[in-house]
Amino acid sequence: MRNKLYKSMMVISIIIIPILFSCATTQQKQGESKDAGFYNNRGVAYFAKGQYDQAISDFNKAIEINPSYAEAYDNRGCAYVAKGQYDHAISDFNRVFEINPRLATAYSNRGTAYMNKGQYDQAIHDHTNALEISPQFAGAYYGRGMAYAKKGQYDQAISDYNKAIEIDPRDAAAYKKRANAYVMKDQHDRAISDFNKALEINPRDSEAYFGRGLTYEFKPEYDQAISDFSKAIELNPKSGVAYLTRGRAYYRKGEYDQAILDYTKAIEINPKYGQAYFDRARAYYLKREYDKSWNDINKLQESGSKIPAEFLDDLRKASGREK
Repeated sequence: MRNKLYKSMMVISIIIIPILFSCATTQQKQGESKDAGFYNNRGVAYFAKGQYDQAISDFNKAIEINPSYAEAYDNRGCAYVAKGQYDHAISDFNRVFEINPRLATAYSNRGTAYMNKGQYDQAIHDHTNALEISPQFAGAYYGRGMAYAKKGQYDQAISDYNKAIEIDPRDAAAYKKRANAYVMKDQHDRAISDFNKALEINPRDSEAYFGRGLTYEFKPEYDQAISDFSKAIELNPKSGVAYLTRGRAYYRKGEYDQAILDYTKAIEINPKYGQAYFDRARAYYLKREYDKSWNDINKLQESGSKIPAEFLDDLRKASGREK
């Protein structure tokens, strides 16, 4: 049950490290048209700023000037992945291979696109191709590790993260992903060690605090968990999931008022956050504030959410109400 909760909590964002790695380094190469190289490089700069439409516009111009500019197709594919347009991205990466079948970054980037589409075997195949071309490509090990983890093959994932870390010992993201895999194997102390390492590299990494907080919650060490969730919130005050998880830690400690405050904050950030409404309803129920509990349950039912029958039965009996 806790592993399922961990999966749902950790898949709150996709860190596309292989993409960032390759696009950030695919600058103008000697022999490229000066103008095409200028637009490609400016597109890379826009990409780094998260301005993906502007990046795509510049990559388009680079390709118009030089239709055989493999790196520009690779970079435009990265931008399409960042926008969630995976089929467009795969089309661009396919075009790269027509021009340069030995561009390792394009294989790894296409692997990331396939992974984000849920096609994990194709992703693993592409990252493997990238590594055959470039055996020291840390981003390809990282990407293949993520695909293995998505398939639940955590030992293979850990092996790939180990290799990524061996090549790049300052890769905080690889430590975090390896930590996630250790949690799924119930190796909580190893996970905490990896989150600690990630935080040594980047002390302002809200995701690392969040992940370590979840791990402490599973041990269960609720005070440490609350401390980490609080730090994650300090660094990212708009994280509704951090408020939700801190609320759950307070709930498990029996501190229902604090839990309710956090659930309420999560709902303020995301008024459609069904899990926060349900968790708050449970806390109100335990405080015997049945009207407030029903208010949250009714909101969930109005939105079409299913409520566990056991909880509904308990609330009806305790409140003397049907709804």
